Amino acid sequence: MCGRFASSRRPEDIVELFGVRQWDPAETLAPSWNVAPTESAFVVLDRVPKGGSRPVRQLRVLRWGLVPQWSRSAETAVKMINARSDTVHEKPSYRQAFASRRCILPVDGYYEWQTVPGERGKPRKKPFFVSRADGAPLALAGLYEFWRDRTVPAGHPEAWLVTFTIVTTEAEELLAPIHERMPLFLAPGSFDDWLDPGAVDPEEVRRLLIPPPPGALLATPVSPAVGSIRNNSPELTRPWTEVEHETTLF
Repeated sequence: MCGRFASSRRPEDIVELFGVRQWDPAETLAPSWNVAPTESAFVVLDRVPKGGSRPVRQLRVLRWGLVPQWSRSAETAVKMINARSDTVHEKPSYRQAFASRRCILPVDGYYEWQTVPGERGKPRKKPFFVSRADGAPLALAGLYEFWRDRTVPAGHPEAWLVTFTIVTTEAEELLAPIHERMPLFLAPGSFDDWLDPGAVDPEEVRRLLIPPPPGALLATPVSPAVGSIRNNSPELTRPWTEVEHETTLF
Protein backbone atom coordinates (compact mmCIF):
# COMPACT_ATOMS: atom_id res chain seq x y z
CA MET A 1 0.00 0.00 0.00
CA CYS A 2 0.98 3.65 0.02
CA GLY A 3 0.07 5.91 2.93
CA ARG A 4 2.64 8.71 2.63
CA PHE A 5 4.84 10.05 -0.12
CA ALA A 6 7.26 12.86 -0.93
CA SER A 7 6.60 15.38 -3.70
CA SER A 8 9.17 18.15 -3.85
CA ARG A 9 9.79 18.71 -7.57
CA ARG A 10 8.98 22.08 -9.08
CA PRO A 11 5.88 22.09 -11.29
CA GLU A 12 8.01 23.48 -14.12
CA ASP A 13 10.14 20.33 -13.97
CA ILE A 14 7.09 18.05 -13.98
CA VAL A 15 5.71 19.91 -16.98
CA GLU A 16 8.91 19.25 -18.90
CA LEU A 17 9.38 15.63 -17.82
CA PHE A 18 5.82 14.54 -18.62
CA GLY A 19 5.13 16.65 -21.72
CA VAL A 20 2.42 18.74 -20.07
CA ARG A 21 0.70 21.24 -22.40
CA GLN A 22 -1.70 22.95 -19.99
CA TRP A 23 -0.86 24.23 -16.54
CA ASP A 24 -2.05 27.19 -14.50
CA PRO A 25 0.97 28.61 -12.60
CA ALA A 26 -1.50 30.01 -10.05
CA GLU A 27 -2.41 26.42 -9.13
CA THR A 28 0.70 25.57 -7.18
CA LEU A 29 1.88 23.74 -4.07
CA ALA A 30 4.80 24.02 -1.69
CA PRO A 31 7.28 21.11 -1.74
CA SER A 32 6.33 18.38 0.72
CA TRP A 33 8.33 15.42 2.00
CA ASN A 34 5.44 13.97 3.99
CA VAL A 35 2.20 14.10 2.00
CA ALA A 36 -0.65 12.41 3.89
CA PRO A 37 -4.17 11.31 2.85
CA THR A 38 -6.66 14.14 2.15
CA GLU A 39 -3.77 16.49 1.30
CA SER A 40 -3.24 17.80 -2.25
CA ALA A 41 -0.58 16.87 -4.79
CA PHE A 42 0.35 17.45 -8.43
CA VAL A 43 -1.27 15.00 -10.84
CA VAL A 44 -0.74 14.57 -14.60
CA LEU A 45 -3.78 13.72 -16.72
CA ASP A 46 -5.10 13.90 -20.28
CA ARG A 47 -8.50 15.56 -20.62
CA VAL A 48 -10.49 17.36 -23.30
CA PRO A 49 -10.67 21.04 -22.23
CA LYS A 50 -13.90 23.01 -22.46
CA GLY A 51 -14.53 23.95 -26.07
CA GLY A 52 -11.87 21.52 -27.28
CA SER A 53 -12.08 18.34 -29.32
CA ARG A 54 -8.90 16.51 -28.33
CA PRO A 55 -7.37 15.54 -24.98
CA VAL A 56 -4.66 17.83 -23.67
CA ARG A 57 -2.02 16.78 -21.16
CA GLN A 58 -2.54 18.80 -18.01
CA LEU A 59 -0.90 19.32 -14.64
CA ARG A 60 -3.53 19.62 -11.91
CA VAL A 61 -3.63 19.90 -8.13
CA LEU A 62 -5.96 17.20 -6.76
CA ARG A 63 -6.78 15.89 -3.29
CA TRP A 64 -5.57 12.44 -2.22
CA GLY A 65 -8.35 10.01 -1.35
CA LEU A 66 -10.89 9.21 -4.05
CA VAL A 67 -14.52 10.17 -3.46
CA PRO A 68 -16.87 8.28 -5.85
CA GLN A 69 -19.47 10.30 -7.72
CA TRP A 70 -22.27 8.51 -5.88
CA SER A 71 -20.85 9.07 -2.39
CA ARG A 72 -23.01 11.07 0.01
CA SER A 73 -19.99 12.45 1.84
CA ALA A 74 -16.38 13.33 1.12
CA GLU A 75 -15.37 11.51 4.29
CA THR A 76 -14.95 8.29 2.31
CA ALA A 77 -11.70 9.72 0.91
CA VAL A 78 -9.64 8.58 3.91
CA LYS A 79 -10.51 4.95 3.12
CA MET A 80 -9.85 5.18 -0.63
CA ILE A 81 -6.24 6.28 -0.93
CA ASN A 82 -5.26 3.01 -2.68
CA ALA A 83 -6.96 0.80 -5.29
CA ARG A 84 -5.85 -2.78 -5.91
CA SER A 85 -4.80 -3.44 -9.51
CA ASP A 86 -6.45 -6.87 -9.56
CA THR A 87 -9.94 -5.57 -8.71
CA VAL A 88 -9.88 -1.90 -9.75
CA HIS A 89 -11.80 -2.61 -12.96
CA GLU A 90 -14.78 -4.12 -11.12
CA LYS A 91 -15.07 -2.35 -7.77
CA PRO A 92 -18.01 0.14 -7.80
CA SER A 93 -15.84 2.84 -6.20
CA TYR A 94 -13.21 2.73 -8.95
CA ARG A 95 -14.51 1.15 -12.15
CA GLN A 96 -15.90 4.36 -13.68
CA ALA A 97 -12.66 6.22 -13.08
CA PHE A 98 -10.65 3.24 -14.32
CA ALA A 99 -12.60 3.33 -17.58
CA SER A 100 -11.65 6.88 -18.57
CA ARG A 101 -10.17 8.97 -15.73
CA ARG A 102 -6.66 7.66 -15.24
CA CYS A 103 -3.77 9.81 -14.12
CA ILE A 104 -0.12 9.75 -13.10
CA LEU A 105 1.21 10.93 -9.76
CA PRO A 106 4.84 12.12 -10.11
CA VAL A 107 6.56 11.67 -6.74
CA ASP A 108 10.09 11.58 -5.35
CA GLY A 109 9.21 8.33 -3.61
CA TYR A 110 6.89 6.85 -1.01
CA TYR A 111 7.16 5.60 2.56
CA GLU A 112 6.46 2.10 3.78
CA TRP A 113 6.62 0.62 7.27
CA GLN A 114 8.00 -2.83 8.07
CA THR A 115 6.88 -4.62 11.22
CA VAL A 116 9.98 -5.79 13.13
CA PRO A 117 10.62 -7.14 16.67
CA GLY A 118 10.98 -4.44 19.28
CA GLU A 119 11.81 -4.26 22.95
CA ARG A 120 10.46 -7.13 25.08
CA GLY A 121 9.17 -8.84 21.97
CA LYS A 122 6.69 -6.12 21.12
CA PRO A 123 6.54 -5.36 17.37
CA ARG A 124 7.44 -1.92 16.10
CA LYS A 125 7.26 -0.17 12.76
CA LYS A 126 10.46 0.57 10.84
CA PRO A 127 10.02 3.17 8.06
CA PHE A 128 11.60 3.01 4.61
CA PHE A 129 11.70 5.51 1.77
CA VAL A 130 11.22 3.80 -1.60
CA SER A 131 12.45 5.66 -4.66
CA ARG A 132 13.96 5.04 -8.07
CA ALA A 133 17.61 4.05 -7.89
CA ASP A 134 18.41 6.39 -10.79
CA GLY A 135 16.90 9.43 -9.04
CA ALA A 136 14.12 9.90 -11.60
CA PRO A 137 10.61 10.59 -10.33
CA LEU A 138 8.31 7.67 -9.66
CA ALA A 139 5.34 7.81 -12.01
CA LEU A 140 2.60 6.19 -9.94
CA ALA A 141 -0.53 4.95 -11.70
CA GLY A 142 -3.63 6.66 -10.37
CA LEU A 143 -7.33 7.33 -10.95
CA TYR A 144 -9.21 10.58 -10.45
CA GLU A 145 -12.86 11.41 -9.90
CA PHE A 146 -15.24 14.37 -9.68
CA TRP A 147 -17.61 14.69 -6.73
CA ARG A 148 -20.43 17.21 -6.38
CA ASP A 149 -21.06 18.58 -2.89
CA ARG A 150 -24.85 18.94 -2.77
CA THR A 151 -24.66 21.05 0.39
CA VAL A 152 -22.97 23.86 -1.55
CA PRO A 153 -24.66 26.03 -4.24
CA ALA A 154 -23.82 24.96 -7.80
CA GLY A 155 -21.87 28.11 -8.62
CA HIS A 156 -19.78 28.03 -5.46
CA PRO A 157 -16.00 27.45 -5.93
CA GLU A 158 -16.16 24.48 -3.55
CA ALA A 159 -19.15 22.82 -5.21
CA TRP A 160 -16.87 20.31 -6.92
CA LEU A 161 -14.13 18.22 -5.37
CA VAL A 162 -11.60 16.40 -7.58
CA THR A 163 -9.78 13.54 -5.88
CA PHE A 164 -7.38 10.73 -6.77
CA THR A 165 -6.29 7.30 -5.61
CA ILE A 166 -3.07 5.34 -6.17
CA VAL A 167 -3.17 1.93 -7.86
CA THR A 168 -1.23 -0.78 -6.00
CA THR A 169 0.13 -4.18 -7.00
CA GLU A 170 2.03 -7.07 -5.41
CA ALA A 171 5.41 -5.98 -4.10
CA GLU A 172 8.49 -7.00 -6.02
CA GLU A 173 11.06 -9.29 -4.38
CA LEU A 174 13.15 -6.48 -2.86
CA LEU A 175 10.15 -4.84 -1.21
CA ALA A 176 8.09 -7.89 -0.20
CA PRO A 177 9.86 -8.27 3.19
CA ILE A 178 8.81 -4.69 3.99
CA HIS A 179 5.21 -4.91 2.78
CA GLU A 180 3.29 -7.26 0.50
CA ARG A 181 1.89 -4.41 -1.62
CA MET A 182 3.48 -1.49 -3.45
CA PRO A 183 2.25 1.36 -5.67
CA LEU A 184 2.21 0.43 -9.34
CA PHE A 185 4.68 2.69 -11.15
CA LEU A 186 4.76 3.15 -14.91
CA ALA A 187 7.57 3.18 -17.44
CA PRO A 188 7.68 6.24 -19.74
CA GLY A 189 6.68 4.10 -22.72
CA SER A 190 3.27 3.42 -21.17
CA PHE A 191 2.42 6.99 -20.12
CA ASP A 192 0.41 7.84 -23.25
CA ASP A 193 -1.63 4.66 -23.24
CA TRP A 194 -2.42 4.90 -19.54
CA LEU A 195 -3.51 8.54 -19.73
CA ASP A 196 -5.55 8.17 -22.94
CA PRO A 197 -9.21 8.88 -21.97
CA GLY A 198 -10.28 7.29 -25.25
CA ALA A 199 -9.06 3.87 -24.07
CA VAL A 200 -12.25 2.63 -22.40
CA ASP A 201 -12.08 -1.14 -22.87
CA PRO A 202 -11.37 -2.49 -19.35
CA GLU A 203 -9.53 -5.53 -20.65
CA GLU A 204 -7.26 -3.43 -22.86
CA VAL A 205 -6.49 -1.05 -20.01
CA ARG A 206 -5.83 -3.91 -17.60
CA ARG A 207 -2.95 -4.99 -19.83
CA LEU A 208 -1.21 -1.77 -18.79
CA LEU A 209 -1.28 -2.73 -15.12
CA ILE A 210 2.16 -4.33 -15.30
CA PRO A 211 4.97 -2.62 -13.39
CA PRO A 212 8.43 -2.33 -14.97
CA PRO A 213 10.88 -5.19 -14.29
CA PRO A 214 12.28 -5.44 -10.73
CA GLY A 215 15.49 -3.67 -9.88
CA ALA A 216 14.51 -0.05 -10.52
CA LEU A 217 13.67 0.74 -6.89
CA LEU A 218 15.75 1.44 -3.82
CA ALA A 219 14.41 1.02 -0.24
CA THR A 220 16.23 3.21 2.29
CA PRO A 221 15.70 3.07 6.08
CA VAL A 222 14.64 6.54 7.26
CA SER A 223 13.88 8.40 10.46
CA PRO A 224 10.84 7.41 12.58
CA ALA A 225 10.02 11.13 12.52
CA VAL A 226 8.17 10.52 9.24
CA GLY A 227 5.43 8.87 11.29
CA SER A 228 4.15 12.29 12.36
CA ILE A 229 2.58 14.51 9.72
CA ARG A 230 3.83 17.50 11.69
CA ASN A 231 7.36 16.69 10.46
CA ASN A 232 8.10 17.81 6.92
CA SER A 233 11.63 18.35 5.63
CA PRO A 234 14.13 16.78 3.18
CA GLU A 235 15.76 14.99 6.14
CA LEU A 236 12.83 12.58 6.23
CA THR A 237 14.01 10.92 2.99
CA ARG A 238 17.65 10.57 3.99
CA PRO A 239 19.28 7.34 5.25
CA TRP A 240 18.83 6.59 8.94
CA THR A 241 20.57 3.98 11.07
CA GLU A 242 19.57 2.34 14.36
CA VAL A 243 22.75 3.73 15.94
CA GLU A 244 21.77 7.20 14.84
CA HIS A 245 18.31 6.65 16.32
CA GLU A 246 19.77 5.54 19.67
CA THR A 247 22.03 8.59 19.75
CA THR A 248 19.04 10.92 19.51
CA LEU A 249 17.30 9.20 22.43
CA PHE A 250 20.02 9.81 25.04
